[in-house]
Amino acid sequence: MGGDEKDGYYCTICGGIPPDQIKIRKIPIDGKETGIDRLDWILLDVASLDLTNDETITTEIIRRVQQFNYIPTKDGGIPGSTPAGI
Repeated sequence: MGGDEKDGYYCTICGGIPPDQIKIRKIPIDGKETGIDRLDWILLDVASLDLTNDETITTEIIRRVQQFNYIPTKDGGIPGSTPAGI
């Protein structure tokens, strides 16, 4: 692994993310395996909020997932629309 904490870490062979630094979890969404970056961290973070309403929990998870991932929408990408598969 190359780089340092200041520059970030990168593979000295290809220049990409080192395999031990990849934080993408794959889950099925609408029958397709989909990678979500930092999903474990997001779920732990939302769980720590002690929310009880399913709609509020779902909204919070989606909001946080959107910070690190692209989420396509059912209507072609209009901001504020419902993400596909939800």
